[in-house]
Amino acid sequence: MMSLQEKYKKEAVPALMKQFGYSNANQVPRIEKATINCGFGKMVSGKTKEEQRKIQEAVTRDLTQICGQHAVVTKARKSIASFKIREGQNIGAKITLRRSRMYDFLERTITAALPRSRDFQGISAKGVDQDGNLAFGIKEHIAFPEISPEKINFIFSFEITVTTTARNREEGLALFQALGFPVKKIENEKVRMKK
Repeated sequence: MMSLQEKYKKEAVPALMKQFGYSNANQVPRIEKATINCGFGKMVSGKTKEEQRKIQEAVTRDLTQICGQHAVVTKARKSIASFKIREGQNIGAKITLRRSRMYDFLERTITAALPRSRDFQGISAKGVDQDGNLAFGIKEHIAFPEISPEKINFIFSFEITVTTTARNREEGLALFQALGFPVKKIENEKVRMKK
């Protein structure tokens, strides 16, 4: 089976060049990076310092296992009283993947994790923004084969943001569809707008 990186070079590039009439292969949009982000939020609220530390360690460990790269703990930039957040407090974990690690992670996500997710109907096309970047969530991290459900104490969700060099939403959508991302087709937006 072709890897995602090979699929981009051999299938997506020629298809997108034909679709958008690019004269040069370097004009074809490509994926720049994948950012995996998980907020501790509800998981740590109302817990003791020791319980919070254990939860944070478990989340960063599991994210590191899924992505094959160490997770960085993100801290609050400023205090927000209504959310009970103090400046400098640990509020989440994130990983930024590039090049071969990024392709490897995205391939595992679309071939293994998403199909194993409960009630998965496809990624909503609304997840693609005006700059052609895609954001979607994974409800349960145990959908990844690297995580053995017997060894974990709790399940958490996280968000994946895929940043591309696409110039607009249409190019971004075309790129993700060419790469085999399970993006749902949009029922004619123009038809709905007329009604």
